[in-house]
Amino acid sequence: MAFQLGASSSSLSSSPSIHPHNYDVFLSFRGKDVRYKFISHLNRALHQSGIKTYMDGVDLERGEQISSKLFKAIEESRISIIVLSKNYAASKWCLDELLKILECKKTFKQIVLPIFYEIKPSDVRDQRGSFGKAFTKFGKKIKDDIKLLEYWKEALEEVAKLSGLEYTAFGDDESEFIQNIIRWVNSRILNQIPLCVATYPIVIESRIRDIYQHLSLERNDIVQMVGIFGIGGIGKTTFSKDIYNRISSQFEGSCFLSNIRENSKRGGLIKLQEILLFEILGEKLGIYDAYRGVNVIQDKLRCKRILLILDDVDELDQLKKLVGDRTWFGLGSRLLITTRNQQLLKIFEVDSKYELMLLDDNEALRLFSLHAFKKEEPLDEYVELSKQVIKYAQGLPLALTVLGSDLKDQSIHQWEIALDKYKSIPHKDIQSVLQISYDDLEDNEKEMFLDIAFFFKGEPLANIKKIFDSCNFFPDYGIDKLIKKCLITIEDKNVWMHDLLQDMGREIVRLESPLEPGERSRLWFHKDIRGVLEESSGTNKVAGMIIEMPEGEDAISLDPEAFVQMKRLRVLINRNASFTSGPNYLSNELRVLDWFEYPLQSLPPNFRGKKLIIFQMHSSFIGDLNFSKCFIKFKDMTIMRFHDCNSLTKVLDLSGVPNLRDLYVERCTSLVEVHDSVVSLENLIHLSFLGCSNLRIFPTSLKLRSLQVLNLSGCLSLRSFPEIQCEMKSLSTLNLGSTAVEELPLSIENLTGLQFLYLNSCRNLMRLPISIILPLQHLRKLRIGGCTNLLKKMGDDRQSILTIESPTMEDEISSSEEQLQGLAPPTNSSNGSSELEMLNRHNSFQSKSKFFPTSSFFTMFNFSLTLTQLDLSGSEIVSLPTSIKGFIALIELYLRDCKKLEEILELPPNIKLVYAYECQSLERFPEVSRILEFNGSHIRSLQYIELDGCDKMHEKIWNYKVPNPLLWKGHYNATMLSKNEIPEWLFYQKEFLENEIAKRGDDDVQLKRNKEWVINIEGPHYLEDISGIVIYMVTFFNEDLRDDNFPWDNEVTISSSNYVCRINNEEHLHLCGHNVTNNIVGQYDVWMWYSDLESFEAKVLDNLRVQACILTNASDPFWVGLWSRYYISLGANIVYRRESRAHKGRKMD
Repeated sequence: MAFQLGASSSSLSSSPSIHPHNYDVFLSFRGKDVRYKFISHLNRALHQSGIKTYMDGVDLERGEQISSKLFKAIEESRISIIVLSKNYAASKWCLDELLKILECKKTFKQIVLPIFYEIKPSDVRDQRGSFGKAFTKFGKKIKDDIKLLEYWKEALEEVAKLSGLEYTAFGDDESEFIQNIIRWVNSRILNQIPLCVATYPIVIESRIRDIYQHLSLERNDIVQMVGIFGIGGIGKTTFSKDIYNRISSQFEGSCFLSNIRENSKRGGLIKLQEILLFEILGEKLGIYDAYRGVNVIQDKLRCKRILLILDDVDELDQLKKLVGDRTWFGLGSRLLITTRNQQLLKIFEVDSKYELMLLDDNEALRLFSLHAFKKEEPLDEYVELSKQVIKYAQGLPLALTVLGSDLKDQSIHQWEIALDKYKSIPHKDIQSVLQISYDDLEDNEKEMFLDIAFFFKGEPLANIKKIFDSCNFFPDYGIDKLIKKCLITIEDKNVWMHDLLQDMGREIVRLESPLEPGERSRLWFHKDIRGVLEESSGTNKVAGMIIEMPEGEDAISLDPEAFVQMKRLRVLINRNASFTSGPNYLSNELRVLDWFEYPLQSLPPNFRGKKLIIFQMHSSFIGDLNFSKCFIKFKDMTIMRFHDCNSLTKVLDLSGVPNLRDLYVERCTSLVEVHDSVVSLENLIHLSFLGCSNLRIFPTSLKLRSLQVLNLSGCLSLRSFPEIQCEMKSLSTLNLGSTAVEELPLSIENLTGLQFLYLNSCRNLMRLPISIILPLQHLRKLRIGGCTNLLKKMGDDRQSILTIESPTMEDEISSSEEQLQGLAPPTNSSNGSSELEMLNRHNSFQSKSKFFPTSSFFTMFNFSLTLTQLDLSGSEIVSLPTSIKGFIALIELYLRDCKKLEEILELPPNIKLVYAYECQSLERFPEVSRILEFNGSHIRSLQYIELDGCDKMHEKIWNYKVPNPLLWKGHYNATMLSKNEIPEWLFYQKEFLENEIAKRGDDDVQLKRNKEWVINIEGPHYLEDISGIVIYMVTFFNEDLRDDNFPWDNEVTISSSNYVCRINNEEHLHLCGHNVTNNIVGQYDVWMWYSDLESFEAKVLDNLRVQACILTNASDPFWVGLWSRYYISLGANIVYRRESRAHKGRKMD
């Protein structure tokens, strides 16, 4: 989730809110009937019970008209008790109170208790008996106000239908009757008192909007059950408490059952059932059996509209005994469940699930600062240290709260000490909360969790499952459970966990043996590992080790016998440590052996590695390995990687590794030969010899049916490509870039699933069997840029050698132009190369023709209907033909370094990106002119045009003159800018103020991080007259503020009163280029947005506020030279409908 500091949001006026209560009870009564008897006794009892009561006559003097102060007292009361006596309806004062109370019942969900004092409810409903006589008599006095009489009658009918209490002087004991009222009030107040929420509930408003959608509060014809899940400490309880406070008053009864995980262990489910019933009904019901409690809940609540929140549920039985079925509760009820285990929600079949996400950096900094400094930003001298805390906590509210409170009022030195401690030993308050989820796991699940925390965070799920399966951990079940309990996540098929969960796992292992690292199950801390390996203190308990040394650390003086006692070692990963010697022994339990700079040419003689799954060597001295003769079959080996191993000269027989899936031998510059056995690996998916510049001997044939990627790029000595001996339909990518390959075999037609063929910079390539490549139905990208021999021959003889038989180029150009004139809409046809997406013609052959000389090439492919990316960079075209508009699927057009290109007259109708870098002759580009005239692009999809180095276009843009947009009929324009160095056609200026920069020294300034520019356009604006609004912004930065020096983004919003429309940056048009302005070299960006304002709900808008914000995303301040320049201009153009009159006389602030 991303929420920016100070960002506005759409109105929450429709959302329920917490109404302030200054009184528990408001008493409404007719004084002459009951003031000095029943009411005085009731009032005294209420006060004695600590119930704050408002009773008229004590605080106010009665007048003829009910006062506003009395109305306010009614509004500020939780409960209204209406004592309906025989003369109640004979008082205008009482009847007006009744109207107000019923209004508050509807508006504020106020609780109303009618007491029928010596009268019957039917007498009130039908205005009969003594009650009716009094009302009729009073009605005659105001008979002229028939409407008011009707209101009072309706109110009396409504209050008579409410559930209330009846009192008769002769049949009831007044004292006992009053005590019943007290008990009833207490039970209601208990539910009405807001729950204690976090001191600083950051971003609750934003998340409340989301949960309301899940709750569907507007529907009273359903019982909705919603689950909230997330990692421990993320704020599920805080969030659910706030929801309870906001909406509980809307229900007939409500209950918040907190900390069910712990409370069910202490008092059992029976106790929780009793609490549930008491809070909703106000009755203490003795329940002696959980199953009987189920029946009682069903019987008592089946007709009640209630709100029930179950906090921190961890077992299915808790749900079954407390909210077993939706039929237990009345229509309109809402049941909310919070848990760390989303699997429970799935099994229980909740209607909707909502995952609470971590705070973003802005929210995290606010929350932490509020706890540490009692303000929303850190003190200046603590900014950098605060950033370290934010990075450590990674958006977990619990950690931010605990650490903020812990570091409050501490010195900078104390902060530094504390932060170093947190990195090695987590704070106990954070550890205890997070470890709850771990403690609930089975033993195998704990092992998997700890292995991921130590070794496999960020690794592919498939690899991890393979390793765990070989350890008999049953990963299919266990990993799913870790996901459901929010202990790990899967992103892009990789396994991840929160850093604090990782720290929690490390701390669990540290506590296995705090003083003797060699007695722990896993090792990761570099000092512990150095001691264990140099002193040979490791034991049979060590199951895994990952070595990552700080930069500049000395090499480890490895005792060759250091691993002898580690018989159970199954994971050994060395990221970057150097060793003075190699090991004499490695455990045969190893599943992962990954060793950077392995110091020996061979593995220890005892090592058989029959359980090895991943074998990786980086920058190591390992020599040639023969897996068929030297070792037992590596039946489980899945991945082999050798990177930068320059002692490796041959890849020998791999027949002993039958299940190998990935083989990467990359940048091994001494490698000369690859054994033929590689072509017999039936399970091989990825095969790469990238950058093996001396590889010359490669199998002469391929028959790898499972292979998906073959990468031989950078094999500068490889002159031939093998024959394809079978259909290899799985192969999607073939990369032969920068090889010495001279031709492709005709058997390449067997690559029927090929999508990407890279032949760029194959300088020896003389001929391309295009007639064979064409039928490859799935081919999407073909790159032949830099194939100088191929392109030179094409240019020399003016004859295409891309086909076996080809007509002359002139004939092809002519026919292609005819075909491009009448293109049909794209279809789903897959004939030929219909899926072809990109053709890179970099350094293509030259032609004097104004039509690009690649016309014939495109015609042969017949992909004008499906081509999405077209690269003509480096060609010598003079004019992009207008027939380009026939390429209706084209999204990206590359025209970089087209030095002779003079004009781009048309663009394809669905183009998004145009790159025209260093097109020095370009001066006619009508689409840019349309943009500069505030007309916008006629191509709605167009987002970005790059014009860097297009000097003639820069001069045109910078000096562009347009008519004053204020004179355009039907348009209103307002513009604000900051300096006169920017284009002259923007009219208003604003200086870059001194107080917007902060000096660091004589030569440097610091730019503020988030800067806003605002235009206010006075209204009213009638939406029926407006078709939309164009937002226009120009930025200019000189070279000091570009690239990494000033990383930035922008955001634009349009608002009216409290309603905000945020413009999607994906829907803008961006014109980009370099320019020299007053001898300052820099880059300008022209941005243009359009909004139809459909999201505005109001028909008439008051002042429109257009706000542009430059957002920087770097963690450090931007210190730049005083000569740095930074300009902004902002414009807004209201576009009126043609039939409406031009709006004139508007004002702009």
